[in-house]
Formats: sequence, C-alpha cells, structure tokens
Amino acid sequence: MAKFNTATAFQQRPAGTTAQGAPGFAREPKQELFLLAVANMVGEQTFYEKAGDRDARFLTLVAEVAVADPEWFARFVPWLRLGANLRTASVVAALEGAKAQVAAGIPGSRKVVDAALQRADEPGEALAYWLSRHGRALPKPVKRGVADAAVRLYHERSLLKYDSDSAAVRFGDVLDLTHPTARDAVQGALFQHALDRRHQRDNPLPESLRVLRSRAALTALPVADRAGVLDPARLAAAGMTWEALAGWRQGPLDAAAWEAVIPSMGYLALLRNLRNFDAAGVGDEVAAAVAAKLSDADEVDRSRVLPMRFLSAYNAAPSLRWSYPLEKALQFALGNVPRLDGRTLVLIDTSGSMNSVFSRDGSLRCWDAATLFGLALAARAHAATVVSFSDQTKVFDLRAGESVLAAVRRFKDGGWFFGSGTETERAVRAHYAGHDRVVILTDEQASWHGSHDVAAAVPANVPVYTWNLAGYRLGHTAPVGRRHTFGGLTDAAFSMIALIESGEASTWPF
Repeated sequence: MAKFNTATAFQQRPAGTTAQGAPGFAREPKQELFLLAVANMVGEQTFYEKAGDRDARFLTLVAEVAVADPEWFARFVPWLRLGANLRTASVVAALEGAKAQVAAGIPGSRKVVDAALQRADEPGEALAYWLSRHGRALPKPVKRGVADAAVRLYHERSLLKYDSDSAAVRFGDVLDLTHPTARDAVQGALFQHALDRRHQRDNPLPESLRVLRSRAALTALPVADRAGVLDPARLAAAGMTWEALAGWRQGPLDAAAWEAVIPSMGYLALLRNLRNFDAAGVGDEVAAAVAAKLSDADEVDRSRVLPMRFLSAYNAAPSLRWSYPLEKALQFALGNVPRLDGRTLVLIDTSGSMNSVFSRDGSLRCWDAATLFGLALAARAHAATVVSFSDQTKVFDLRAGESVLAAVRRFKDGGWFFGSGTETERAVRAHYAGHDRVVILTDEQASWHGSHDVAAAVPANVPVYTWNLAGYRLGHTAPVGRRHTFGGLTDAAFSMIALIESGEASTWPF
C-alpha cells in the first residue's frame, strides 16, 4: 500500500500525545486521510475515538484534500474502492469530495463518483447518504456520476438481488432522480420495469426480460411444490441466489437445496457459507467442487476477497475438509507478502485497544488482523522473531511447516493476547537484537515512555515499518529517514517493504 516516508511527512517534533500519553506525531492531510480511510468503516466507534468525531475528521479531511489536490483525490477514491475494497468510505469520500469541488469550481468529480460505485446497490446507497445529509438538490457531477453507475450496474440479476422493499432508495428512485439513458433496448425495458415496480404499476413484464420472467414463473408455483425444484440450470436462469432461494422455499435450505444452488454461487457467497454447508450435510462430491473453486488461484484473484475473509471462514467452518483449501486460498491472497532476507523482528500489539472491531460484522478484531499479517510475514522471512506485546511481552514459537491459519489459531488460544496497555517502546527495546528490520502492527496509541519515539532503540540505518490498523490522528514515531508508516492491511501493503529495500522510488499505491 502507501508509504509515508518523505522528509516533510511528519513534524520532527511531537504535535501532542497519543491516547496512552506517549509523544504523538501529526500527519499532513493526504497522509492522515489515507490512513484514516483504509481503517474507517464510517459510523463505527473505535477504542479511543467516538464514531461522530471520527466521521467528522474524515469529512473535514476529504473536503480539504479534494480541493487542495484534485488529481491525487481522483486517483485515491477509485483505488480505495477497487484496490482496498472499501465500500462505505469510498462512497462517502466521493460524494463529500464532489460537494467540496463543486463549491470551489473544480471539475472532474463526475468520474470520481461513478468510480466509487461498483455494486448495483451502491447508486441507491449513495443517494440515500446524500439525501439524508444534504437534501434533494443534487449537483450535476453527483447526479451524472450516479447515473453513469446505474447504466453500468443495472441489469436483471442485479435488480432481483438488490431492489428490495427494505431499501429507502430503490432502483426506480435512482432512475427518477438521475435520469440515466439506457445503453440499449433491453436495459430500457428494465428501467421501465424498475419504475413500474417502484410506483406499483401492474404492467406486464416485457418479453426481453427473460431472467425476470423465469423468476416470475417460479414465484407462481405453490409453496408446497417449490421444495421439489432442484434443477441448478432452472434456478440459475431465474437469477436465484442462495438468499432468495431460502425465502422462496419459505424454510431453511437442506443439503439438496444447497447442492442445487451451489453451482451458481459466487466466490464470496461460498466462503461465507461453509459452516452452513456442513450443518446441512452437503455431500463430499459437491464439497470437493467448492474446495477446488476456493483454492483456485484465478478465482481468488478475480474475487478480490481480502485475506481477512479467509480467517473468518476458517474460524467459522468446523470441518477439516475446508482447512487446506482455505490455507491455499490465503497463500494466493497473500501473494505480495515479500520473501525477506536477513533477520526480521515482528511486533504484534495485543493491547486492550486492539480489541476494537476490524470487520463490520464484528467477527474479527484488530489484533486478529495484526496476527494474521504478522505471522504471514514471518512465514516468508528467512529468520523472524515474532513478539506479542502489551504491558508485557512474549515471543511466539514459530514452527516449521505450520500453516498460517493454524498458527493464528494457536496464537489466539495459547496465551499470546494480553489486553492491557501499549508498551511499544519497551517491547522494541527488549527484543531488538541487531535485526535487519523491525515491523510493528499496532494502532500506534503507545503508552508514555522516556524516549523521543518508540523506535529510539533501533539504529537510524535500520528500517522500522509500522502498520497502523486504526487510523488515529497521531502516530507513535515520525517516519523520516528509514521510519515508515502504512495504513490498512491488504496483501499489497507488504510489497512496499521490498520496494523500499530494493531502492525503488516510493509512491502511493494508485
């Protein structure tokens, strides 16, 4: 991901203190925005920062950067959505950035808004956000950007999946508010049908909408006859997702139903339902096909699933038949983790604040993410020392041949999570022993210490890499010289170590 290592990136002197009282170093706006965006789920409270305060800081930074450097902002938002795979932060950034740029007379925000919307429910999500925050007056770049996205994303299957009665802004509302021009006659018929649905007009389905007509035929079946519809091709032709199938059958999915819908399920849907497959008793032959898809390198690449998803699936799925496929999939997803020569010290923050939510569903915490990436990095290093630290420290005993997922579970269950203060400087000082590099995975909210910064014990010529998992305003060291701070955790993040150490030019990841 991005590297913050220019000589002017941070102030040389502390700008305040971290939440635990250590010297804190301020970032310039683009760096602070980047770091906050890759860690921000919007509307979520973190350990040291209330949701409202965090969101207000995000909006202020977006407005400032969008006007100060429009070219950078135009590259940042699409990367945030497609590279970092963050939905809400990218949508909010695009809309608030557009608002600021329109007020400043800066063109170009239409493309940014369009690029931030990559799933068919997101045009409605964007308008719902705008209407609730800014009212019904839509600036032209926002209106046209959302319209462009609707033309690109709206088709029969997306309407079936996302045009729900529970949504405040339906497909028809998006069409009414933005007036997109359909790309062809079939989409024109779809747009008209979406408007008919929204306004409860009982017009017949056009012949050209074959998927919708197939779904209508299934819906017309008596409930008692639906359990016998197990033809995968028929279900797929009707755009029947696993969620829709359960509602249509009006009951839980048994093994036969899962086996009928699995062939048309996407990668992430399969990953999320491994536990359900086991609970329903899905047969080994079908499970083997699922495992093969999960562990296919091309499928992993196309899915753009973040590595943390594999840890969630591994924790949730009770059957050993998924362990090896998930481990293979994780290795593909971590393809950019470099092979590091020399000796590497990896410090994993397991303080109480790292118990903050990392995934939106709450199933993963910040320390889960730190552990996964710390152990993945150690597995690729020639010689690594892995240390858990809080107000105490403990070296994790790496085992040759152990999978990353198994090591994460052992780390979590074996007493390496402390949950107390953040004695980062003491951990660095206690465990640095001539290593060739130091990697710290943390929220940077270090406790008070007597040194200038937490890495004072490491010689200036030895690189120290900090991954900040929470995006707080102040950091624990000033990244000048060979001190580097990164935001977020994706496989692309760790490729920066190799770039830095090979002497290549540093740059943003977009």
